[in-house]
Amino acid sequence: MGLNARIRTRDGWAVPHAVVTVTDMTGAQVLRAGADGEGVVRDATELAAGPYTVIVTAVGYAPAASTALVTASGRADVGDVVLARAGGTELPPPGPWTIDPVHSSVAAVAQHLGISSVRGRFDEFSGRVEIAEDLEKSRVEAVIQAASVDTGNGMRDGHLKSADFLDVETYPEITYRSTGLEPAGSDRWTVHGELGMHGVVRPVDLDLAYLGTGADPWGGTRAAFRATAELRREDFAMNYNQVLQAGISAIGTTLRVELDIQAVQGESLPQG
Repeated sequence: MGLNARIRTRDGWAVPHAVVTVTDMTGAQVLRAGADGEGVVRDATELAAGPYTVIVTAVGYAPAASTALVTASGRADVGDVVLARAGGTELPPPGPWTIDPVHSSVAAVAQHLGISSVRGRFDEFSGRVEIAEDLEKSRVEAVIQAASVDTGNGMRDGHLKSADFLDVETYPEITYRSTGLEPAGSDRWTVHGELGMHGVVRPVDLDLAYLGTGADPWGGTRAAFRATAELRREDFAMNYNQVLQAGISAIGTTLRVELDIQAVQGESLPQG
């Protein structure tokens, strides 16, 4: 019984604490429910069979409205509701922007034993974004300290730093430099670039979503982005692949990279 829905952004991220309002055909409100931290709405209120209007709102997003048909069981499964960010086409002002590592994250997810995932991050990195007047000529450069990898397990981190994987003594830095920018929607782009890791440079594309720009408490202006990419370890000469008795690889060969980036307008970060 009741209403089920999942609230998502255009690039598939959950919109936590969105509000779903349901009205009948007379305009009377019959249900109001909030999404949980995963953007999921589950409400057990029984509704009479018939058509309803479903309105989804969330701070920072444009409202979305649709029609839902409640079946004789009293259930309405709305499915995925996609919200567009309000003002998402208002792009960051041109000029230099400096990535703030304190309020950003560089993470990667790999499959482990074929049944679960291991999530890791890099704690030390820096970067710069140059927003051009002609947006497609914008550039980004970033440097990650390979030895700052952290998966929450010291033994595993030591192995990742060894010659089997990152070989941080020989290749202390992971670098990324963009080579082009291609629109993929009003607030999304494909960033073409080159990733240097473990002594190998390969083309790697980032799926980039722009989340907006605003003032921060320190008197600066910040822009927020999310980006994802998939890497294959063998493309970067990391071929270690212990196979267990069941024929399952201990560590998957594909990595999903997830970047949450805040950049501060200007050539450097504020002091303090």
